Amino acid sequence: MYSSILPVVIVLAAGRGERFAASGGKVHKLNALLAGRRVLDHVLDAVRATGLPHHVVHPDAQRPGMGDSIAAGVRATADAPGWLILPADLPLILSETLRAIALAPASVVTVPRYLGQRGHPVRFAAECGQALAILEGNQGAAHIVKAQEAINSVAFLDTDDLGTVTDIDTLDDLRRAELLLVQRQQSQARTRRNSLPSARS
Repeated sequence: MYSSILPVVIVLAAGRGERFAASGGKVHKLNALLAGRRVLDHVLDAVRATGLPHHVVHPDAQRPGMGDSIAAGVRATADAPGWLILPADLPLILSETLRAIALAPASVVTVPRYLGQRGHPVRFAAECGQALAILEGNQGAAHIVKAQEAINSVAFLDTDDLGTVTDIDTLDDLRRAELLLVQRQQSQARTRRNSLPSARS
């Protein structure tokens, strides 16, 4: 049983990563190292840090497409009050962002935006469950979002988390993510230093 309040994070880790391989990647993109750790591990750490319930959809030859993966995750958590659909190739996503989306005011669909660009994860309320559970093939849930947007049932949550739009599809994406991660860590270190009380003379 899941909480009657908190949505379940569905981590989509079943993709084939064909573009990454085509760009020269020697391992699956989710197993590629980013700052010494797998891309997938960065994502799972962020999810676990939220305290939200979660379910990981692993590779399965019977469900090769994104639609199949979403449907499998939703069916496996059918009693959930809602879902955050999170692709597993977003290693810079922040746990605070995941919680902010999960706890945002109720809406049928909630979409994060970074500098006006739509990102992930998208939150779906329970009433979307039936439509999500029958997805198949490579088609994701974009048409469900579009249908809800047409009836003004989509809310947008603006965020300063670039991790919502920084996915890993190619080796160049991985290199860019590494640079952004270093910049984020340096910024956080400066913030911590500036917050320390000045030493007495």
